[in-house]
Amino acid sequence: MNAERQTVYRWSLIWSGALVALVGAVLLGLAITRADAWARVAGTLGLSTLSWGGLLQALNALGLRSMQSALPSAVKPVGTEYVIAGAAAWLAGWVVIASGIRRAPASSEGPSPAAGATLYPRLAQYRDFYWSTLGAYGGGILLAELVLILLQTFLSSGGGSGGAGESGLAPTVAFAVSLIISSLVAFACGFVGASRARRVAMPEATIGVIYLGLPVPILLTLMEQLPDLQLSLGYRLREVTYLADMLGRPVIGYWLVFSLLVLMLVLGINSGFIAAGSGRLDLRVGFELFVARRHVGVFRPSLLLGTLAVLMFGIVPPLIVYGIIRAVEAAVERTRIRALGLKDPLAAASALNRLKLREQSPTMMMTALSVGGVGVGVMALIIVLSVMSGFEEDLQKKILGAHSHVVVSKYAGQLPEYKRLMEQIAKVPGVKGQTPSIDNPVMVLADDEVQGIVLKGIDPETVGSVLDLRQNMLPGGSLDHLEQPQKIAPRRTMFGKQPDEPEEEEAEDPIIGKSTTSASDKVLPGIILGRELAAILRVVVGDRVNVISPQGAELGPAGLIPKSRAFRVAGIFYSGMYEYDAKFAYILLAEAQKLFGTDGPSGIELKVADVDDARRISQAVSRELGGYPYRSRDWGEIHRNIFSALRLEKLVMGIILSIIIIVAAGLIVATVIMLVLEKRKEIAVLKALGVSDGGIVKIFLSEGLQIGVAGGLLGLLSGLAWCYFILKVGIKLDPSVYYIPSLPVKIEPVQTALAVVIAVLVTYLASIYPALKASSVEPVEGLKAE
Repeated sequence: MNAERQTVYRWSLIWSGALVALVGAVLLGLAITRADAWARVAGTLGLSTLSWGGLLQALNALGLRSMQSALPSAVKPVGTEYVIAGAAAWLAGWVVIASGIRRAPASSEGPSPAAGATLYPRLAQYRDFYWSTLGAYGGGILLAELVLILLQTFLSSGGGSGGAGESGLAPTVAFAVSLIISSLVAFACGFVGASRARRVAMPEATIGVIYLGLPVPILLTLMEQLPDLQLSLGYRLREVTYLADMLGRPVIGYWLVFSLLVLMLVLGINSGFIAAGSGRLDLRVGFELFVARRHVGVFRPSLLLGTLAVLMFGIVPPLIVYGIIRAVEAAVERTRIRALGLKDPLAAASALNRLKLREQSPTMMMTALSVGGVGVGVMALIIVLSVMSGFEEDLQKKILGAHSHVVVSKYAGQLPEYKRLMEQIAKVPGVKGQTPSIDNPVMVLADDEVQGIVLKGIDPETVGSVLDLRQNMLPGGSLDHLEQPQKIAPRRTMFGKQPDEPEEEEAEDPIIGKSTTSASDKVLPGIILGRELAAILRVVVGDRVNVISPQGAELGPAGLIPKSRAFRVAGIFYSGMYEYDAKFAYILLAEAQKLFGTDGPSGIELKVADVDDARRISQAVSRELGGYPYRSRDWGEIHRNIFSALRLEKLVMGIILSIIIIVAAGLIVATVIMLVLEKRKEIAVLKALGVSDGGIVKIFLSEGLQIGVAGGLLGLLSGLAWCYFILKVGIKLDPSVYYIPSLPVKIEPVQTALAVVIAVLVTYLASIYPALKASSVEPVEGLKAE
């Protein structure tokens, strides 16, 4: 029997009911197995355990049961008998379990001597449930989710279908604005609900989040799994799904945003309780901050400088220096006290007592450890995320240097009218450059070496406005030689005759009627190879290579024969990406059309002014061209897999490193609890003097916040210092392995600030429980032992 809850548990009935319910679950599982329907019902079963899913699935089951009864008797689903028996056993088991839990009988003792007296005001005003608070919490989280979705769609699409995309914001900017506004909505609703209840009201918050907050992320998650739901909602939520898909796993994005909104709701609830817990709105924090600052002493110069030294130079060197200094100070002070004791023993005892008081207490030591733990977490988070951002920026720069920002093409076929299309595209704001191109897979041969590559036809005049090919050319070759192949000197004549000397007239054999000039001396069209590809083929500028293409194959005696064409290496480029340097080659656009037998380029590549706004510009280009049969794809869609993998890796790494901050939060919880136990008497005195529960919570939350702010700022300084050191001094890497000479670092202001904000939020949340426990101390309990 639980005396506090006045509940009796009959364990024999509970265990019997659990066994019956288990049998029912096994029968239901057997029915699903016989029908081979696990893949179809897995999502439904998961939905049934959350939010409104159970009610919806029960109504759906009733509808299916009525439909089944209308079917002919010959048409009977497989495993129906197991379903009926399993459902009956499942329900019966829970009925038995419920019968085993009963309210304890009323006490037979008579009324106490205090019967009829005035009830303690705090207990008299208590209510176990507030429907208005439930509405504020649940409605707030639901409203925040709807505001986020609708505002994101509105801002990204430019405010409606009439001018869709004309003035729309970039997806990331629109998401940031929408997330900030929806977070403020969740915070405000939590604040209002807690102010109404004058307490945290966790039951209302739990019910509100589960029954009104969970349906939206569950619906978005199921949209990725159910085709019917995708067809009905996918078009309307395309901006939301596109942004979530940037992580590679949209489900992760949905639930991360939901967690953030719940966090803002919790912060609003806690803030509302603190501000209005006493029955009136009190936003003053001056007195509480003063008490917290004098109590904890976080911002002492010795603590801050010592922690910063540990973060900057490691643990061992600063601790050695600190130990030496403290040992010398203690020896000098004790020598002085001893000399003073020979003259005045009473003055020496007083000096010795002051020396002991100056030594740090266990609470102060834990405060220092908590500040250091938060600082280490923030520093590690900043350094790792900055290095990963440097790799991402370097990779993005190399990919977008070898590829365009936007590609315009047809759903099928080439673009013989590309010149007219380029004139139309030039009218779209944000387009900086455009060039036609055609690419197909081919095989390239040089002596005994064969390699499969992607051959790309380009226009040398306009390719520089889109790609970095001209800047990536290595000395010894030129992109202009594609249009002037006669200037490409064969390798054997590179040192014997200048490339700009005129070729001798070809001599014709009078008997066979063919030229007697060597094939290596003929003017062949030029080709640009990547550095790694040239190394694989063992060729240099001036060498001859053969290209074999299955496109535009010719009919021969033995059937279709792939086209083969000889080219001369006009130059070698180096982009820094092994995949591109080993798999890409460039020729003149006209030569590519001849080789592949096409009447135009396969696409038009564009460069935009703002890389992050490429999606909106791509949509504007598509509208300018009239839509179908033309389509445009931005770089985020073309290279979605690799960039989403990088973003997901950074996200996971950030979450893992945040565990360091969470460990430090555990120290903060222990520190604040120790402070509460130490200061129970002082808490009781403050409450006896009229300080409200919210004021006590303010004091201890201020102490936790001071630890978080101090640790966050120290971690920020040390993290930026280490990033600057890596950036300036550099950590050398093997260029043959990493294709970069040193470790890249990119300090992103938003990302860096976010690391500090996470640390402060975690320490704030860690301080809530000890602060609430401190506010529950009654004056009588704190002073009865005095």
